[in-house]
Amino acid sequence: MEDEFKHLVRISRKDVDGNKKIEYALTDIKGVGLSLSRSLALAMGFDLEQKIGYISDEDIVKIEEALKDPQKYNIPKWMLNRQDDYVTGETTHLIESDLVMMLRDDLNRMKKTRSYKGRRHEVGLPVRGQRTKSTFRKGSSVGVRRRRG
Repeated sequence: MEDEFKHLVRISRKDVDGNKKIEYALTDIKGVGLSLSRSLALAMGFDLEQKIGYISDEDIVKIEEALKDPQKYNIPKWMLNRQDDYVTGETTHLIESDLVMMLRDDLNRMKKTRSYKGRRHEVGLPVRGQRTKSTFRKGSSVGVRRRRG
């Protein structure tokens, strides 16, 4: 454990608060949830109660490598957020801007192929089969307009 405390820790192009515990600090990174951050910290041998500001720079590099390829640390396949990719067929884990770009590409592909989900995304309606009689009532065509008279 290092003696000097870092208030901001840079992990995978994201500034993380150094006062947070390791498992909660990693959740600040887009694409990393609590279960993944906890399992990564345990797999790498960190103490979950330790604050991330006290971690050495070598350990931060190890965390970044683990976030790029969690399967090297025996993280189960079901914890990863990009399973059986549409283009490559591989299972990977994406974080930050890579995740945002991939989601945008997926939506654009659905819209381009005119799939059901793509058409629902285009018009701003719910995609996953929710009812629309009473919910999702925001937008231009809401309700019945009364006649003035």
